[in-house]
Amino acid sequence: MLRIGYVRLRDEASASDSAALKAMGCHVVRAEEPARPGSDEYAVLDSILEFIGAGDQLVITQLGHLGRGGRNILEVVERLEQRGASLYITEAGLSTEGSGGLALKAALTAVATLDPPGLLRRRRPAATQEIRDLQRAGVGPVEIARRLGVSRMTVWRKLRAAEPQPAEA
Repeated sequence: MLRIGYVRLRDEASASDSAALKAMGCHVVRAEEPARPGSDEYAVLDSILEFIGAGDQLVITQLGHLGRGGRNILEVVERLEQRGASLYITEAGLSTEGSGGLALKAALTAVATLDPPGLLRRRRPAATQEIRDLQRAGVGPVEIARRLGVSRMTVWRKLRAAEPQPAEA
């Protein structure tokens, strides 16, 4: 099981969260810098959610690091479930695993209904055709990911899926 730590850097306390996550046994810790105008506010988190695999665990110190409201947080929890991964919140000692996870998800669902409409963060879908066109134009995978606002792993997956598959003998 891979434990991936995630923290949003807002102040000095957030910076110490990175060290705390490492001390808790996270194999990898990723920090989200404050977003520049016009950039994806949660690019690092999106990258983690595209990379994380079955049995892995996303570890955060505060639930608020995952989004601005209940809908955002619920969306992250659902994406983790789709990937077969779990969430652990250190300050509250909560996890999405087991019966406590069902209660946490029920609470997040209830809170999400209180959020005003339009608060849900929309992810830009990775367009396979755009990725292939940029590759044909000689643009590398890292630059493609940067230009399209998707993770490098997404670019690699789309390119691999677009390759012709060898015929079975």
